[in-house]
Amino acid sequence: MIHVDESDPVGDVPPPFDYREVEIQRGVDAKQLYELSTEIGRGKFGVVHTCTDKTTGLRLAAKFIKIEKKGDRKNIEREVHMMNVLRHAKIAQLYAAYEYDRTFCMVLELVQGGELFDRVLDEKFLLTEKACSIFMRQICDAIAYIHGNNIVHLDLKPENILCLTESGNRIKIIDFGLAREYDPDNKLQVLFGTPEFVAPEVVNFEAISFATDMWSVGVIAYVLVSGLSPFAGEDDIQTMGNITIGRYDFLDEAFDTVSEEAIDFINRCLVKDPNERINAEQALKHKWIKRKPQYYPTNPRRPSIPVFKPILLEDNNDSSNVHNDAEIDKENLKDLVSKWNESPNNRYAFDQASESVISPSGDLIPAGALLMRRTSGDASGGRRGSLARGKLVGAATLSRDVQTDDNLIGQSLVVVGMPARAFAVFFFASNLIPLRFGRIGRRRR
Repeated sequence: MIHVDESDPVGDVPPPFDYREVEIQRGVDAKQLYELSTEIGRGKFGVVHTCTDKTTGLRLAAKFIKIEKKGDRKNIEREVHMMNVLRHAKIAQLYAAYEYDRTFCMVLELVQGGELFDRVLDEKFLLTEKACSIFMRQICDAIAYIHGNNIVHLDLKPENILCLTESGNRIKIIDFGLAREYDPDNKLQVLFGTPEFVAPEVVNFEAISFATDMWSVGVIAYVLVSGLSPFAGEDDIQTMGNITIGRYDFLDEAFDTVSEEAIDFINRCLVKDPNERINAEQALKHKWIKRKPQYYPTNPRRPSIPVFKPILLEDNNDSSNVHNDAEIDKENLKDLVSKWNESPNNRYAFDQASESVISPSGDLIPAGALLMRRTSGDASGGRRGSLARGKLVGAATLSRDVQTDDNLIGQSLVVVGMPARAFAVFFFASNLIPLRFGRIGRRRR
């Protein structure tokens, strides 16, 4: 059993190299400059190895990302730019970047203590509420700095928070691949994120802000102190529905020993109205984060408590303006999702004559009983409770974000149906934005 450190961290742990302004070196093969060793991570967008700088002997992490479509290069260049801006001890730093043979390599500070997620899932860790509050204090400190530089992370989750050592409580935030620069004067809407940590405004395709990250902070705190996920349904559709209505509770026995201060902190983050949510600076002043009590109840993870609690979604939306004969064939919906998963980076088209989605391979995917209708003016058809407004229930990650205004929403084509479990597909400039379904890994039931 590993007892996670409860002592308050003193001072910061800077990267093992000086902060630097990194420029992408084109036509340079990183494998000639670094000795690659163990693979430590793999995902949809790339693979990560530990590596050693052949010149200095410095141990680092090398993340390789294939350039598969036009927007990939721009996305990586944006990530490099933002990492150059963010020079903070609680953010994993960028060491170098290379492009060679349609592959990007980002060389990063190596953080070897494992994911914060492991402290929740792995039964060998004993994680107390006091240790959780120390983790959250550091996360809020880093987020306050990120927001102070007009950047929103947009993918905060325990998997993107690494611990410096296995038993220690110091952390570093990673993965700015979905992060965006934020200007409060320009409305920014995005259609991506990890289902159980994404905010209602993302699900509803409304303007995001710094508050969007704070919702994720609240979910992380909930997960840490209980080992449960507040909005997780039996599938992504139910999860997104729970988020849309802001439905969560503290009724599970895992909360029997959780302090009122911790619950208050979570409640202040998980406010549906982003304008009412606590911000990062306020979070740092919250009594659960700020004070240093001598004792917090111990609430170790127990095998009898599932990590992710399924919550069934109730019909909570007014669907009177949706045709009653729009009966959704769930198997057809699953087939549609499966087809999207096969080619997540490609665009799809919609054939109005056959009411089918055309995949990149040319296959026709029947829309079945999905109701298709063109919206105009108020995209909700005058009913804010309606799913025609653009509730994107069930989509985990999308290939791009959209910066737009309300006028553009009125020009979108929306596929709606299945009250309170809608599946919406947005068309912009006659191009369908492909959805990529996914969920956080290593679920335990």
